[in-house]
Amino acid sequence: MIHISILVPESTVLDSITAPRYLFTAVNDFLAAAGRPPRFEVHLVGMSKEVRLHQGLFSVHPDALLAETAKTDLIIIPALFGDLETALELNQDFIPWIQAQHKQGAEVCSLCIGAFLLAATGLLDGKKCSTHWIFAQAFREMFPQITLVTDKIVTEENRIYTSGGANSYWNLLLHLVEKYTDRSMAVLAAKFFAIEPDRESQSAFMMFNGQKGHEDGPIKQAQNFIEENLAEKILVDELASKFSIGRRNFERRFKKATNNTPVEYIQRVKIEAAKKGLETSRKNVNEVMYAVGYSNTKAFRDVFKKIAGMTPIEYRNKFNRQAV
Repeated sequence: MIHISILVPESTVLDSITAPRYLFTAVNDFLAAAGRPPRFEVHLVGMSKEVRLHQGLFSVHPDALLAETAKTDLIIIPALFGDLETALELNQDFIPWIQAQHKQGAEVCSLCIGAFLLAATGLLDGKKCSTHWIFAQAFREMFPQITLVTDKIVTEENRIYTSGGANSYWNLLLHLVEKYTDRSMAVLAAKFFAIEPDRESQSAFMMFNGQKGHEDGPIKQAQNFIEENLAEKILVDELASKFSIGRRNFERRFKKATNNTPVEYIQRVKIEAAKKGLETSRKNVNEVMYAVGYSNTKAFRDVFKKIAGMTPIEYRNKFNRQAV
């Protein structure tokens, strides 16, 4: 029997507590229907007997307190809610308990921006991690010692799991069901909950807004120039010269300020504009390609697929019903 502890932190998203509880108890029912014994013992674990969420609209009554849970096999950290620094401060008492349980052999997984609480334990240091793409910059600033892979739906390393944004955590939960039972149970759960199994990337849902929360004025000007000249072919040498900075120094400062090389930033700005064009207009792929400064169909397709996780045509068919 796998003992699962779903944490009930302060300032958390209610659905990310109820969803894993529902899923694992449902899998027990599926196993019973197949004449097999239950696999999961699911407990909600909190710091108090009542946790009020969403400005007091909902109350959760954990099955057990941290002090009463001496040993568990799997810890699930749900998504946090609201100001993240405040949420971490409110939930700091979970940190030593998570560390101790992992040291005893427990596996630990975070759902969506529950990754911030997991990261605060130090267990992710030097490892890869996923979280909601919209919080990527905040995560990198708070935890520079962790390698954030924003495109990934699921990461797994040294008994630690993380998931991408929002409903992506269902794919991590399916992954755990398969690990602890078998493929047939994971497929049954996927069908029951109408989840697309084996999704690996959240790239198609990511929106690139540029990282401008830095204080490097010339680099910010360069970013604005790139965004205002989408249809132009922009070379890094010319960009560095325009702002009177040597190329190597320009690249170093650009990477430090934006977490992207100049070439990556140019590509991401152009592809984000292309995505909007494919979502909202009746233009064909070539028309959109030319509008963002590409003339080589293969090059555009390759860069688009690398960033968006699918081809331009697949993207248009997915997000533009009118065009389809």
